[in-house]
Amino acid sequence: MGFMNKILLLEDDDLLNEIITEFLQENGFEVESFFDGEAAFDAIEQNKYDMLLLDINVPNIDGFEILSYLREIKNKTPIIFITSLTNVANIKKAFDLGVNDYLKKPFDLEELLIRMKYHLKERSKEIFQFNNYTFNAKEYILEKDGQRIDLKQKEAAILHYFLLHPKEVISSQELIANIWQGEKEPTDATIRTYIKNLRKIFGSDAIENIKGLGYRFNLL
Repeated sequence: MGFMNKILLLEDDDLLNEIITEFLQENGFEVESFFDGEAAFDAIEQNKYDMLLLDINVPNIDGFEILSYLREIKNKTPIIFITSLTNVANIKKAFDLGVNDYLKKPFDLEELLIRMKYHLKERSKEIFQFNNYTFNAKEYILEKDGQRIDLKQKEAAILHYFLLHPKEVISSQELIANIWQGEKEPTDATIRTYIKNLRKIFGSDAIENIKGLGYRFNLL
């Protein structure tokens, strides 16, 4: 997966916490483990994680509350519940609140790993990392060294298209056909303005103008 995925584990059973932490570290993950919902919640507020593994019944703030809050503020970090709550009402509640997966205890560690890799792979299709930039294509959020950079929606869509087609020469017509589907077509001047704005962010060499053909994104 390129970079080491950072996982937050919330599990108040000491032994299980230790077993899961060691297993994930052996499989190449960076793990921060917590035994208490409030401590985990504070960590989530202050750090970025690639995935959260949450027990539901934990002291102070339970897993449902953490999940509910994160989805309310549009935080889409993948969350897997690992829990002894096996009844259908709890499973329904979890998915209604926006959990990605639900693993009933006792579970096989290999199964946890399979599910984690699946959700991380799905998420990686939406996250692009290049130079010091991170671009979340689903939410159209661009960050450099953790600092958010504002993009207009169409600028973000053009950037996404460039990232999906690295080093390819892309014409204005190709951009229009793929990004302005069913909308009023922009003029070439409008496309040039969006490109100019992206160059202000990434530098003039980042998007090369291939005369008569189109543009090539050179940062990947």
